Amino acid sequence: METIKQENLASEVLHRPATGGRRETFFYDNAIVSKFAWATIIWGVVGMLAGLWAALQLVLPESLNLQPYFNFGRLRPLHTNAVIFAFVGNGIFMGYYYSLQRLLKTRMYSDKLSKIHFWGWQAIIVAAAITLPLGLTSSKEYAELEWPIDIAITVIWVVFGWNMFATILKRREQHLYVAIWFYIATFVTVAVLHVVNSLAIPVSAFKSYSVFAGVQDALVQWWYGHNAVAFFLTTPYLGLMYYFLPKAANRPVYSYKLSIIHFWSLIFIYIWAGPHHLLYTALPNWAQSLGIVFSFTLIFPSWGGMINGLLTLRGAWDKVREDVILKFMVVAVTAYGMATFEGPMMSLKNINAISHFTDWTIAHVHVGGLGWNGMLTFGILYWLMPRLFRTELYSKKLANVHFWLGTLGILFYAVPMYIAGFMQASMWKQFTPSGQLKYQFLETVTFMKPFYATRSFGGALFVLGAIIMMYNLYKTARKGSLLRNEQAEAPALEKNVKPHAGEHWHRWIERKPTPLLVATLLVILIGGAVEMIPTFLIKSNVPTIASVKPYTPLELQGRDIYVREGCYTCHSQMIRPFRSETERYGEYSKAGEFVYDFPFQWGSKRTGPDLARAGVGNNRKSNTWHYNHLDDPQAISTGSVMPPYSFLIDQKLDVASTPGKIKAMQTLGVPYPEGYADKANDDLQKQAAEIAADLKKNNISVPADREILAVIAYLQRLGTDISNNKTAELK
Repeated sequence: METIKQENLASEVLHRPATGGRRETFFYDNAIVSKFAWATIIWGVVGMLAGLWAALQLVLPESLNLQPYFNFGRLRPLHTNAVIFAFVGNGIFMGYYYSLQRLLKTRMYSDKLSKIHFWGWQAIIVAAAITLPLGLTSSKEYAELEWPIDIAITVIWVVFGWNMFATILKRREQHLYVAIWFYIATFVTVAVLHVVNSLAIPVSAFKSYSVFAGVQDALVQWWYGHNAVAFFLTTPYLGLMYYFLPKAANRPVYSYKLSIIHFWSLIFIYIWAGPHHLLYTALPNWAQSLGIVFSFTLIFPSWGGMINGLLTLRGAWDKVREDVILKFMVVAVTAYGMATFEGPMMSLKNINAISHFTDWTIAHVHVGGLGWNGMLTFGILYWLMPRLFRTELYSKKLANVHFWLGTLGILFYAVPMYIAGFMQASMWKQFTPSGQLKYQFLETVTFMKPFYATRSFGGALFVLGAIIMMYNLYKTARKGSLLRNEQAEAPALEKNVKPHAGEHWHRWIERKPTPLLVATLLVILIGGAVEMIPTFLIKSNVPTIASVKPYTPLELQGRDIYVREGCYTCHSQMIRPFRSETERYGEYSKAGEFVYDFPFQWGSKRTGPDLARAGVGNNRKSNTWHYNHLDDPQAISTGSVMPPYSFLIDQKLDVASTPGKIKAMQTLGVPYPEGYADKANDDLQKQAAEIAADLKKNNISVPADREILAVIAYLQRLGTDISNNKTAELK
């Protein structure tokens, strides 16, 4: 085994080590690191298998959609939550607990808090794994978990932060190394994002309504959603890169000054970028423009970090060719550079007009997820586990096999999705010489199937590599024994250290964790405040439309079922002002249409057609059509990849929840008449009976208390509040 180097190499290259004083003996807690490492490995394989299953559902929808619990709409958020919060989340904490102790030369402040953090986080993951297949979801991207779990996340996050900051305060190392700056920024920003985006009014034990609606909710959600990517999938991993890449290469970080520029510019600029997810939507143009400017600017600090990482390997490229750990890390940093170049490009309006709602976005996300997060996590695990278990890696050959499976898996995943995205956008926008739309939407779906199949092959390669890693690391652990408490020694922290002559100005704040925390908080609050406060306080940003009325009780129940089934994962409700979209769907969407949508349902992907005008004019299908389409989509639309929803025919509508939902809506400002909650079910039953009677005319007998009638009522309502003479047939 390679001789284990002194654990604080990278920090000591950049910072003057503490000198003088009696040396103190202490023990690093490796047991908590091991727990998070195994959780990372196990949940990673589980989350990736869920993603592979979801990918294959778009290839074989009739066979692999197991209704109701494992239909695509419920499985897809299960996959994203498992990969982001279970795999990446545990990977973050694994790296934090290992590097933080060594960079600060101290044991974690509290073993008990560490254990509460670990078991609490695993309990949250299990709760997500149970509730999401049950359809208990808020429908907010990357924040689908319902309010009791949101509260649990807040509590466990505070436990984590308390333990981290208490550890920083009792440190023996004077200066805080760059990795710790990113750790602090991650903690404080994720806390702010989670609390604001999760504000909701509970209706029942596992049902709530967002306190924001329509345009305002969309802005808050993508302020959260983009920055969940920024401050959960990026900044903590940059901290891990700054620690583990120099360790693996046995070289100092290339540039201290570049790391300072990288950190402060990144956390300031990132927080403004959320509106680029909402270009050409009903979001006010000034907010879209701010998002574009700052999103494009992001390329500079992002590439500064990538360059700092890659140039750390200067003079070590011969080692990269031989060391599989460095191979993983080089691919990870390269993928980070690719994703952070592509993201700013996709935020430009002319490119976003092509990429948005298509599989191009899926490719972009997975270059970052598989390449940056996945490959860096794998590299860290291969470096870390032999050290924890005091042995050599069981098989370098298997690790190399994993590397090539992972790399090829990314290529076979991303390239077909890039092609598919370009093809989708082209086919959606194509007109015949006579000015008619050339392709019906379903033709674009069936054209994608070969690309979806190839994507699934790439995903299978990537998952296979992860399974091989699990076996390799299990055998490594079996070969050695866990060093639960690793002895170390260091001098006590010097008090009241004065600046040295010629010392860089940034060293002062590195000695002051509390000012660093406060400065970070202020920097990340500026962008969010500038974008959100005017949107909430200036009424002209969301003009009302007199014809827009609240949903009827049956339609409200139907909307909640639509959310429960994850229909928003495939259908958008946002028509952009492009000729191809207004010809296909109808009049473009207005901000005032969505004032009663708690939460908004604009969507991020069009695997199916937009539904914003589904109930209007030639778009409107009969109740019988909707019934049959929900029952057996492939029988109505040959080649459709939509899951079946025949269980809605058998499931009774929960009318007991109607009064509580109406009262919650009234609390949120929806103008139902006073006392209407007590009468709402009368109107619900009347409307349901009318739909049931209409179905019976076509020899479909369904009781008036079934969920399918509520969904039909909701779909028939969409777009009917807006006067629209341009609605074309839903092609």
